[in-house]
Amino acid sequence: MFKLNLFTPTGLKKEPLAVSKAIFGVKINSSLLAQAIRVYLSNQRSGSAQSKTRNEINVTHAKVWKQKGTGRARHGSRNAPIFVGGAKAHGPSGEQNYRLKLSKPLVRLSILTALSKQFKAENIIAVSGLEKLDPKTKVFNAAFQKLTPNPKKVLLITDKPLAKISQGTRNLPYLAASLAVGINAYQILTSRKIIFTPEAVKALEAQYAHN
Repeated sequence: MFKLNLFTPTGLKKEPLAVSKAIFGVKINSSLLAQAIRVYLSNQRSGSAQSKTRNEINVTHAKVWKQKGTGRARHGSRNAPIFVGGAKAHGPSGEQNYRLKLSKPLVRLSILTALSKQFKAENIIAVSGLEKLDPKTKVFNAAFQKLTPNPKKVLLITDKPLAKISQGTRNLPYLAASLAVGINAYQILTSRKIIFTPEAVKALEAQYAHN
């Protein structure tokens, strides 16, 4: 079993928390992580970009100049793509589909790989007792300042929605919250510090350690 450093909200170190090697000791697969990030970012695209067709350009459709005798190339109306202010050739239609998909086994493995990578880098800790704090931004900010000085991009992972924690952390600009069963590789890899509650670790093990 691996050991995860366990703290109180005041920064007091407690007995380390035993965690599963099947979650925090997976072999790092960089190509899989890159693929998981590409799939995640691609799925965030709305595909709503759209350019105007020749029929939608608000210009005269009269012939630009006469067909012969000018010494210049033949052209029709000024909404052709070759003219400034004209339509765009083969532009986006607004119906682009950027959806990509990873298989369930690869999604699972990418999450475990990302967790293992952050665990190896010593960026993951566990904190018990957060739900007992007053649900105030000032109180939770003071706690996180002790747990990780000058916090940036902190990911807090709980086993279930907790009203006090949600109320106390929702206005902290450096913190994002997620449930143990809802995290993804992108969230994990882009966080500088990951904080689990002990219950979240158990939920994660129940979800992934024995599958």
